[in-house]
Amino acid sequence: MIMERRRKQIIYRANHRGIKEMDILLGRYADAFVEELSEQELDQLEQIMDESDQDLLTWFTGQMPVPQRHQNAVFEAILEHQRQNI
Repeated sequence: MIMERRRKQIIYRANHRGIKEMDILLGRYADAFVEELSEQELDQLEQIMDESDQDLLTWFTGQMPVPQRHQNAVFEAILEHQRQNI
């Protein structure tokens, strides 16, 4: 029950970012994969979503390097999902 609520909150947050590009990028990823993520992966996704949209946009577009703290499988999975859905 707690995990189900957490997953729903993550999906909502991912789809209501403030910058449309982030709504699309994170929202589509969350919609497609949040149900499959482990608790550790959900932690990583939430840490990514705690960052500002402007920072995320520069990292996802390659304008700035991804900080070490976010160099993980979830960030890579979001990038891969973006590449496949362009």
